[in-house]
Amino acid sequence: MFSLGQRFAAFCFALFMALALQAPRAHAGAYEAELPANLASTPDMCSLLPCTEVFPGATHFSERKGQPPYVEAYDNDSAQKKLLGYVMLSTDITDTPAYSGKPVVTLIGMDTKGHFVGLKVLKHSEPILLLGIPESALINFNNQYVGKSVTDTIEVGPSRPDENVTGVDAISGATVTVVAQNQVVMTSGAAVARQTGIIAPTVREPAKFATTGQKYDWAQLVKMGAVQQLLVKPEQVGLPRGPEPFIELWFGDLNQPDIGRSVLGDNAFDSLRSRLKEGENALFVIKTAGQESFKGSGFVRGGIFDRVQVKQGADSFTFRDLDSYNLYGLEAGGAPRYTESAIFIIRSPSFSAAYPWKLAFLGNRVDRATGHRSFAVFESKYWLPASSLEGGRPKVEEPAAPWVRIWKSQALPISLFGLLLVAVTVVYALRERLTRLSTHKNKWPVNGFKYTFWALSIFWIGFGYMAQPSITQVLTWFHSLLFQWTWSLFLSDPFIFLFWIFIIVTVFLFGRGLFCGWMCPFGSLQEAIFKIAKAIGLKRFQTALPQKWHDRLKWVKYAVFFFLLTVSMFSMGLAEKLAEVEPFKTTFLVGVMNRAWPYGLFVAAILGVSIFIERPYCKYICPLGASLAMPSTFRWFGLKRKQDCNSCKACAVGCGAQAIDADGRIDHRECLHCLDCMILYTDTKGCPPLAKERKRREKDGLEITPIGKNGYFIPIHPAKVEDQISPKAKDGVDPRMPTDRTLPAHKEDVGLLQWLWLELRDHLWPWSREGWHSQRALQIAGLALAIAATIAWVQAALGHLSSGAIIGWWFGWSVYEVLIRLSGRRYVKDGPWWRDQYRVAGVMDMMSYVGFKNLMIGAALFLVLKTLGWLIA
Repeated sequence: MFSLGQRFAAFCFALFMALALQAPRAHAGAYEAELPANLASTPDMCSLLPCTEVFPGATHFSERKGQPPYVEAYDNDSAQKKLLGYVMLSTDITDTPAYSGKPVVTLIGMDTKGHFVGLKVLKHSEPILLLGIPESALINFNNQYVGKSVTDTIEVGPSRPDENVTGVDAISGATVTVVAQNQVVMTSGAAVARQTGIIAPTVREPAKFATTGQKYDWAQLVKMGAVQQLLVKPEQVGLPRGPEPFIELWFGDLNQPDIGRSVLGDNAFDSLRSRLKEGENALFVIKTAGQESFKGSGFVRGGIFDRVQVKQGADSFTFRDLDSYNLYGLEAGGAPRYTESAIFIIRSPSFSAAYPWKLAFLGNRVDRATGHRSFAVFESKYWLPASSLEGGRPKVEEPAAPWVRIWKSQALPISLFGLLLVAVTVVYALRERLTRLSTHKNKWPVNGFKYTFWALSIFWIGFGYMAQPSITQVLTWFHSLLFQWTWSLFLSDPFIFLFWIFIIVTVFLFGRGLFCGWMCPFGSLQEAIFKIAKAIGLKRFQTALPQKWHDRLKWVKYAVFFFLLTVSMFSMGLAEKLAEVEPFKTTFLVGVMNRAWPYGLFVAAILGVSIFIERPYCKYICPLGASLAMPSTFRWFGLKRKQDCNSCKACAVGCGAQAIDADGRIDHRECLHCLDCMILYTDTKGCPPLAKERKRREKDGLEITPIGKNGYFIPIHPAKVEDQISPKAKDGVDPRMPTDRTLPAHKEDVGLLQWLWLELRDHLWPWSREGWHSQRALQIAGLALAIAATIAWVQAALGHLSSGAIIGWWFGWSVYEVLIRLSGRRYVKDGPWWRDQYRVAGVMDMMSYVGFKNLMIGAALFLVLKTLGWLIA
C-alpha cells in the first residue's frame, strides 16, 4: 500500500508532466518570436513588419527617416496622398530591458496629433507571459494606450487628476514588465513626436560664458571636463574582445571662448564663430581609435549622420551634411592623433550649452549565440565646467525615474508593509519572552501573533498585493548579479523588493523558518487549511509521513531547485517555464479560474492534501524553500535545546515540520519555526524533564525556582543543574548542535593573526593531510581540477572564455570541492562566522557551505571582471 504522501508525490509529478507537455502549445505568439534578420538595417521597414495592424486606414508607408528612425503612414501612394501619422519600432529608439533583461519589441502607430492608434508586440522574452500569465494580458495592457496622447503623463497605476497623471492598469504579477513597457511606449512616441513637431521644443536659457583668455592644453581640458571620451569596446557590441576598441571618440563644446580657442586656435575659432548664426551652437568630435566610423559608411550628400546624435533632456538633435564642417586640426597641446573628425552645428534654439547634454553613438549589438542584431545606444555625458559659465551651472531638475514614481504613488501601503516586516522580525526576536508566557495548553501568546501574520500574508500580501516571492526571482536575481544587474527593474516592484530584503536578513539571522513558517502567503494558506480542518473535526484523519519517508522525500525540493538552477544556465526561459512546479502564480497572481485546468488541479491537489498533512508542499516540493534552506545552515541564532532533549521525544512528536531527529537535534534547514518546541522548553508541566523535577520539588517541599536560559530550573544552592539531567541523557549526544561538536587541531590555542590566516586558508584551500591519506587519488584529481578552474578564470579575464563557460567550470569545481572536503576537512561552523563553534559536516552541510562560499567568490570575480570590461557576456 502506498501512503498518502507517496500518492501525493506521484500525483504532483503527473500533474507537473501535464503542465510541461502544455508548454509547447503556449509557445505560440510573440514569445521569443523570430524577427527578420535585416530588420535593423532595411530602409523599407514596413515591407518586413505588419505596419497596417498598428495604423488602421493606412495603405502606404515611407522608408525609414529621421533619427531615431520612423516611417510615415499615408492613405495611398498617389501624388495627392495624405499623411496620417507615423509608425515606429521601439528598438530603433530605446533598448529599455524588461524583467527578462531583454526589451519588449513593439511596433507603435501614432497619428499626426500625437495620439496612439495601435500597438503590437512583435517579440518578448518574458516567461511569466508565456505560462504564468497569458500573453493576451500584455496585448490588453498595450491597448490601453490607444487614443491616449504622447503629451499625456501616463503612469502604471491609478490616475491622479490633481497631478495631471493618466493611469493605466498593470498586469497582476508582472509589474516590472509593464513599468518597462510604459517607458518604452512613451519614450518611443516622444522621440518621434519631437522630430515631427507634435511636441514643442523645450525652451532653455542660452549660455552666458565667463571668459578669462586662458589657453588650456589637452590634458587640462580633459581634467576639467571640457573634453570627454566615449569608448565602445568590441564585446559591448557582441564582437570578440581584442586590443582595439570598437570605436573611441573624444568630443567637446566649441561655444565657450576659452575652450573653443584652446581646441581650435584663435583663427579657426574666429572663423567658426563668423559662420554661425545667433543661437547656433557648435561641438567637435574626433575618432582616435577603432575600425568603426562615426559618420557612417552609408552617408550621402543631403543625408543625415545616422551614427551620432546629441541629447539634451528629452530633446534629440541629429545632423545633416549641411550641419557639419571640416575640422582641420587641434591646437591644444598634447592633443591625440585622430583618423576621423567633424564639427557639428546644432541649429535648434531649444539647445543651450549651459545645460548638460550627451553625445550618443548609435549602432547594433549582435547576439553571438543567435546572430540577431538589436538596437544599441552608447552615451557619454557632457556639462561645461561651472567656472566657464557666468554664475556657475544652472540648477537642473531631472524627471523622477519610473520606480521612484511608483514608490511615491504607493507610499502608504509600502510603509505599512515595511512596518509589518519590521514587526514580524521584532516579535520573533522576542520569541523567548512569548514562549515563556505560553504553555502546551495555551499557546496564544505566540499563536496570537503568528495567526495574525498568517492572515495578513494570505489576504493582504498574497491576494491583495500579489507579493508572493518565487524561485523565478531567485533565478532572475542570480543571473542579473552575474550578467547585468539593473537596480531600477527590481525597485519597480516595491513589495517584492522589500520582501526579499526581509528574507535575506532573517534567513541569516534565524534561518528560512521565519519567512516560510510565518510570512509566506502560500505556506500560510496551507497551514491555515490544516488548522481549520483540525478545528472542525477532521483531526482523526490528519497524519504525518513516517519519519523514514519524510527523510527521503524532503530531498525532492533540493533536487527541484538544483535542476531549475542548472537549466537556467542554458535557458532562462525554459527554467521559468519549469518553475510552474510552484503553484504561486495560479493561486495569487493569475487566479485559478483564469488558467487551464491542470494548473487549477495542481493547486487543488496541494491544498487538498494540506487538510491531512501539514504543509506538504513546503516540506517536499518547494524549490524556493530549498534555496533558502541552504544558507539557513549558517543562521546565527537557533532554537534552544537542553541535554535531556536527546532522550525525550515530546518535541519531536509535536513537530509539524518533522525537523527534530531521534537525538533531539533540530534541522534548521527544515524547521518552520512554529515555536512549539520552545514553548515546551520552559513549560514545567509539558516538558517531561521539567515536569519530573517540578514534581520532585513539590513532593520534597523545595522551592520552585524560575527556568534558566539553559532550560532547567535554577538550582537551589548547593545543587547543580547536572543533577536535573537524567543519566540516560548525560550519556547521549549534545542536541544543542545539529551534529557533533569538533574543533580542527590546527585552530586550537592560536593568536588573532594566525587565526585570521587559518580562517582564510580553510575557505580557500580544501585539501588536508587527513584527506591525502584517506583519498589520495581524489585529492590529486581535485588539485588538477582546481588548476584547470584557475586557468579558466584567467581565460575569462583575457576574454577567451564566455561567462557561461566559466560558470560551468566553477560549478564543476564546486562539486569536486564538496567531495574533497568530505574526505578531509569535514567540518563547518555553526552560528556567527567569528566564533570557533565547529561541528561535523553532513553532505548537505558541505553542499550548502561550498555552494554559498563559491557563489560569493564567483560573484565577486564576475563583478571585478565586468567592471574592468574583461568578461564576455
